[in-house]
Amino acid sequence: MTVTNAETWLYKINPSLKLFVLMVLCIVALFIDDLNYMINVTMGVLLIFLCFTGHSIKRIILLSIPFGFIFISTSLAMIFFGKGKTLWFEWGLISITEESFMRGLLVGFRALLFAALGLTFSLTTRPVNLFYSLMQQVKLKPKYAYSFMAALRLIPIMMQEFQTIRNAMKVRGFERGTGVKSIYFKMKAYSIPLLSGSIRRAHRIAVAMEAKRFTDTRDRTYYYDFGFSKYDQGFILYFIILLLAGFYLSIQFPLVSI
Repeated sequence: MTVTNAETWLYKINPSLKLFVLMVLCIVALFIDDLNYMINVTMGVLLIFLCFTGHSIKRIILLSIPFGFIFISTSLAMIFFGKGKTLWFEWGLISITEESFMRGLLVGFRALLFAALGLTFSLTTRPVNLFYSLMQQVKLKPKYAYSFMAALRLIPIMMQEFQTIRNAMKVRGFERGTGVKSIYFKMKAYSIPLLSGSIRRAHRIAVAMEAKRFTDTRDRTYYYDFGFSKYDQGFILYFIILLLAGFYLSIQFPLVSI
């Protein structure tokens, strides 16, 4: 199945820079303890995710479903079992206080922010571009970068092999068994052929790369050349403005009274 999407300005940002900026934003989010500030920053990140990833509305909605689950599951644990002084509701082990409710929302929005950042990065960054950029801008050793790229190429082949083994086991009637013994047998039946096939394939790739004079030297030419552009400046500027504006709005126009 081919996934089609429009290439927006997020695709033109240097992958290494994008990764670095989003990681910094994740670290900053860990230190935000104000609920209004967290809501404002999360809304700014969701705006990018919903409007600029270049995917259709239908796919965006499907991808957003786990976001709701993440938000609810992380919030409820803190809301139901957190501690506080202003009691709102109590029933058995469940105790909801004003403090636990606010803390639960804070944790939920933080989890939502992490999920939105991770998905935005993965949807707008091609793995090959990321590793080429890491070699050029971060000076990652080529042997590690090409190893990851080769591993990514092998995933569809392994999935195809897995399906072939599964079909063969169905034909022979091995899929019908139940219980712990059957699970152990299936694990062994799947893992040994997949592992041995992967080792043989990795050996062939290594021999082919050495035959083509692949070395670990960083002084080399690249098929894809990555640098910095005005899109990178706009990306950094957006998050700086988001953090500053979010802080200002949380003080002047708080959404939640704390």
